[in-house]
Parts: sequence; structure tokens; C-alpha cells
Amino acid sequence: MAQTLPSHASVVVIGGGIMGCSTLYHLAKMGVTDAILIERNKLTSGTTWHSAAQVRALRHSRNLTRMIQYSVQLYSQLEKETGQSVGWIQKGSLSIATNQDRLTHIRRQEALAHAYGIDARSISAGEAKERWPLMNAEDVLGAVWSPDDGRVSPSDVCAALVKGARGLGARIFEDTGVTGILTENGRVRGVETARGTVMCDAIALCAGLWSREVGAMAGADVPALACEHFYLLTKPIEGIVGNTPTLSDHDSHLYIRDDSGGLLVGCFEPMGKPIAPGVLNESFSFGLLPEDWDHFEPMMELALRRLPALETAEVKMLLNGPESFTPDGTFMLGETAETRGLFLGCGMNSVGIASGGGAGMNLAHAIIHGRAAYDLSEADAKRFAPVFNSVEHLMARAPEILGTHYDIAFPGKQLKTARDLRALPLDAEYRAAKAHMGQFYGWERPLFFGKTAEPAPRFDRPDWFENVRAEVTAAHEKAAIFDASPFGKIDVEGPDAEAYLMKVCSGRMDRAPGAVIYTAMLNDRGTFESDLTAQRIAADHYRLFVGATAIKRDLSWLRNHSEGFAVTLTDTTETYAVLGLMGPEAARVAADCGAPELVDIGYYRQAGAHIAGKHVRAARMSYVGEAGWELTCRAENAPAIYAALTAAGAVPAGIFAQTSMRVEKGFCAMGHELDGDVTPVAAGLDFAARKSGGFIGADALDAERARGAGSLMVSLVLDDVAAVPLGHEPVYLGDEIVAKTTSAAFGYRVGKPVALAFCKTPVADGTRVKVDIARALFDATVIVGPAYDPTGARMKG
Repeated sequence: MAQTLPSHASVVVIGGGIMGCSTLYHLAKMGVTDAILIERNKLTSGTTWHSAAQVRALRHSRNLTRMIQYSVQLYSQLEKETGQSVGWIQKGSLSIATNQDRLTHIRRQEALAHAYGIDARSISAGEAKERWPLMNAEDVLGAVWSPDDGRVSPSDVCAALVKGARGLGARIFEDTGVTGILTENGRVRGVETARGTVMCDAIALCAGLWSREVGAMAGADVPALACEHFYLLTKPIEGIVGNTPTLSDHDSHLYIRDDSGGLLVGCFEPMGKPIAPGVLNESFSFGLLPEDWDHFEPMMELALRRLPALETAEVKMLLNGPESFTPDGTFMLGETAETRGLFLGCGMNSVGIASGGGAGMNLAHAIIHGRAAYDLSEADAKRFAPVFNSVEHLMARAPEILGTHYDIAFPGKQLKTARDLRALPLDAEYRAAKAHMGQFYGWERPLFFGKTAEPAPRFDRPDWFENVRAEVTAAHEKAAIFDASPFGKIDVEGPDAEAYLMKVCSGRMDRAPGAVIYTAMLNDRGTFESDLTAQRIAADHYRLFVGATAIKRDLSWLRNHSEGFAVTLTDTTETYAVLGLMGPEAARVAADCGAPELVDIGYYRQAGAHIAGKHVRAARMSYVGEAGWELTCRAENAPAIYAALTAAGAVPAGIFAQTSMRVEKGFCAMGHELDGDVTPVAAGLDFAARKSGGFIGADALDAERARGAGSLMVSLVLDDVAAVPLGHEPVYLGDEIVAKTTSAAFGYRVGKPVALAFCKTPVADGTRVKVDIARALFDATVIVGPAYDPTGARMKG
């Protein structure tokens, strides 16, 4: 083990758990052979050493699944490369269902597995019993069997990664605690430790349970908090011979497998126990927390019901080890918004071993190339609102996140803790209209109105179906108000505003003042960083409107590419409210409110006006396919404007109605149809990109056009009005999966369920296909273009 710290390293990895070891290994593999890893205690201390180390490939997205598939391949390869066994045991996993909703959930997972090329198949309760003879299967309705899943030894995996990294020149320094991080002009410069200072170009923060505190040393938000995590170990019991599959009884919050001839029974109970910052001090390394049988008792009762053999088993220990959780249950990976050169690989939410190989590879790729190897925006380190870094909010949210680990993925499900963090300017008005609220980037936004009771979680037609129908009908036949106030707003001002935006945006940003411009921000691969609309207010002033959850990420991207331009960038999100007035009576409502001149504004143009005596900037555009305007006003003026609009007959509509109308219109959305793996050409949005070049990603788009590539996005209209697609369903043409749905809803204007789908290769208009919804196939028709009003006549008036 090296004793003297170098004075400089290209990258310093902080933390010697699975993420740190994997990141160091991959940095060295990618040529950064002077990278070092520093660990306050010993390798694998903290969380990694006591991990149950299950490796289940299937996740809710293709790329998270792809990442774990990479982990499996890596762990197998490491044994050959280094001679160090990783303890891979491939006995598969068995997910059982004891109620109809769980059965639907696991069958949706099975369908998704087929789309991702993973072997998973439905089996009967009897076959499940054959695969797990010790299980009480009396209440089991069905199961899904995944033969390729397995587990590893976490300490052995880390040993293999470290051996491989050392062989390539990387160095490891144990017993080396971080005491500070040096920054200059918002960028990391070095790491201070008890053994000296190392100057560096980048830091990979993989400090697990302590990542939030270490990130704060560099002025960065790292919203993660530790919770207690329990599993029971027994001494050998009769009936356990060799290794068993992992049994997932998620209705009982349990996972079960063999361990040294006995049983390992772990749980993700409905509400976990948070650990306040500071409790796990610098002396906590290979420690455990006290056994808490009172807390574990409800889980033990469920385990005894599932495994009667436990009644006579001798308990070895109730292990209580800390795990870190984030506000949404997905880890953080990538560069922080606050500090350049500080990259996060933490908040693993109990999937560190399964994810670690692929996540470490992607983090190393991001450090070296400025991006992950493929789109991982759902894990983007910049995705959380600053309010979520509050200890108070983390202490409330993290225990709930632990409990949701085995939740059924019901549509529209909302978390219950850490709510009401950010209120819209019209919050009181919406609650008076009985809005059912959902949380987005901390904002409470109305999902639908007229709520009379808490909606029941379900996979069939939702309780809010008729509420949403009424809102869509209002927008289609009269006038409705859609609140877009949470959308991020970035004012770009200065003499170089046009030149700067012509560089970072692919659209025609040189249009004259008064224009509204739809555009994309692309990376050098020609794929999406963001899509947005811009209003050119003056020659030297634009206002950009980005997604509600994208403001931190997009503002960071814009700032990182502003060097050399005389511009200022200002986040004005909370300064302004935005109300979308949409529908055939929108013009009449505007006239009644004192703004008849709105009808003179051309499509994709904007101008100032007054409603209820308050200034608005009205942009003629539509996200729902009906004629109208998006009205931007000072946040404090929103109540008066809303009161005037509703008095004139407009009614509020929520996000569920907006989504239904968006999908009918074939409008793509970031995080659904658009991401860092998709180009405007593939998304059917090449019309909004300049052909003259001069912007980031132009060369990649030119090359794609030269290859003759075209749009791969289509609309689907399902025959069965009772079908409930949710997105992420495979689409079959014959026996072949040709597409996957990306967004779905009931289309009230077309009278059928509708979906958008991304195809592997072009599929012709009118093609008849089948959509796999929880292993039931539903007939659908492909439409190349929107399912509703394909010419756009309605929204253009």
C-alpha cells in the first residue's frame, strides 16, 4: 500500500466502497492511470461490506437495466482478468404475487423484460412452490421467474476491482480522511486530507453514507440520507441444500435467500428509520447499528407466515446496517450543478452492488468525456431542487423511500412525506377547486380538479377518469386554464445574446423580437440535452422556458457554455407565473377580460397586453392542440388574472388532462420521448433544427441526415377502449418487438387509448400491431403523426 500521497492526481476518488472501487478501476481502464482512491477507513467499510449483494437485472428503464447487465458481465470478466473470484452465484430470482395488483405489476415487469432482452417468464403458484419448497404458497396467485439473476460477494468484487486498478497504475490510500476540498471560481482544485493535500482536475465523490457532508465541503448539494436496513440471519436449517434462488415476496416487504446453510431474510418495511447526520461519525467503519426487534417484529410475522420453517430456526443475528437513500429512490451520478469537476456516484438506495459495475463505468466516462456512456438523466446529479437537501426534508422522505423499494408501480402514485415545499402563486385557488396535487421539483401542481376522495391505486380505469374528461372537454369545446408556472424560466440578456443562443440552440434563434421559437439544446453527439421554447423580447433579451424539473441542469449547461459571450443568465422561475388559456372560447374570454388584441398575435408570436389591469406577455402557441395563448405575468399578479379568466368562463385543468392532450397531438417530452440517446431526426423534430449548422451538435445531425435516417416516433391508437397503457410497453408486429411505448393516456378527443412509441426501425402508417400490457395483447393502429388534428388546424385557429 502506497504511503505518500502524490502532489497531483488527474482524478481523486473519495470512498472505497463498490462505487469508488468501480470508478477507480474504470478510470484506469480508460487511460487515467494516475487516478487515486482515498478511503477514511478501510476498503468496503460503511455499507458495501454488509450488502446482501443481490444482482437483479431488470429496472424500469432500458439504460438502468443495461447498466446492471454490464455489471454482471464485468464481474464475470474480473475473475478471468485478475484471478480474484467475485463469488458469483447465479440461481435466479422468483417474484411472487399474492394479490391481483401485484400480479399485474410483475407481469408488466415481465413484458418489459422481453423488450429489454431479459429472460423472464410467468409461472404458476405450483411451479413457484417447486422452485422454493420451503415457501408457504397457499396465497400465491402467480409468479415471474428470472433465471439469469444472481448474487456476488461484495468484498470479493471490490478486491477484484482494486486488483485490476492497481495493475493499471492506480493507487489506493486507506486510513486517509478528507478534511476539506479546495475550489476556485466554482471548480474543484484539490483535496485536503489528514495526510496532506492532493491537487486534482476532478473528484469522484463516492463516499456513501457521508457523501452529503463531503459534498458540502465543495459547496455542492448532495441530498442523501442514511436509514437503518435490516436482515435476519439464521443458523443452518433443514431443507436448505446448496444455493437457492432469491425469493421476492414484495407484498410482505421481504426478500429471502440461503446463507451458509441457513436463511437470510431481509426487508424494506413500509416506513424505515432515518439516521440523523453526525450519528455515523468518522469512527464508524465496519460497524453495525443495534438490533431492533420491536421494529422488525411486523416483518418477522410476515416472514413466519411465508416460511414456516423459521419457527424452529435458531437466529444467528438481526443485522442492522446503514444504507443511503435519495428523495426519489434513484442514485446520483454525474457532475454537480454547483461545483465544476465534482462528480457524484452515491445515494445508491440499496442497489449499489447490482449497479456498481455499470454505474462506476458511466461515472468514469462522465469524468473523462463530459457525459455518461448512455443517457442516465433519471440519475442526473442535478435533478433535485435545492429544497430537498434540507435535513428536515431528508429525515422525512428517506424512510418513505426505503419503504417504496417494493411498492407496486401504480399510475399517478404520489409520495406522502416532504410535501408542500413549494407553492404555486395560485395554490389557494387550486385547493379551493378541490385539486389533487402532485409534486414536481418540489412544486405542488394540480393533477386534476374536483377531487371528492383520495383516488384508489389501480391499474384499470382510474378514479379520476371522468374528472379529466371534463377538463379535456372544456379545453376542446370552451376554454381551460393550464398552469405552467413551475416551468423553468431563464432570462438571457446582453449584446451577445443572439450569437450565444445560435451556438447553444439548434433552432432559428435569430428571429426578430416578438418571435416564439421552439428549439433543442444538443450535445456534440446531436442528441438532446433539453428542449425548450424561447421568447425574443428584445434584440438583447430572450426568455427561455424549460421543463419544471430541468431548470438546474439546463441552467448549468448554459452557464458552462457561455464563456466568451457577453451575456448574463438569470433564473426567473419564481418571478413569473405562466397560465395557458386554451380552447375555442379563449379569444372570447380574453376579450371579456380586456385583451381583445390577443387575437391579432400570429402563431408562434408574442406581445404584451393587459388582463384585469395586469401586464401579461401573451405567446400564441399550444401544448394541448387547441387554440390559445401562454400568458406570462408577474407571480403576484396571477391571482387577479386567474380570477378574471374564471369569471369569464374558463375552468382550471390539470396535468393529467394536459398529458392526454399532448399524447393525442404527438408532442414529445423530455424524459419520455426525448433524452440524451435521441436525436431530433429520430424524434421527428428535425424541422426545428437549422440546416445551416453553427450550433453544438450540427455536425452529428448532418451525418445522420446523410445516412438517410428518419423519424422513429409514431402514434398508436388502441382498439379496446378499456385498455389502459401507461408507457414502457412492448409493441409487437407478429412475433417481433418493433417498438416500445414512451407515453400513454386515454385520448378523450379521439375516444380511444393512445400512446407514443419509439420504433427500432420505421413502421408504416396504418400498420396493425399489438401492445403488451401486463402480458395481455391489445390491437392498435400505427399513425405516423398525431392521432388528433394532424394538420394542426385547431391550435392554429
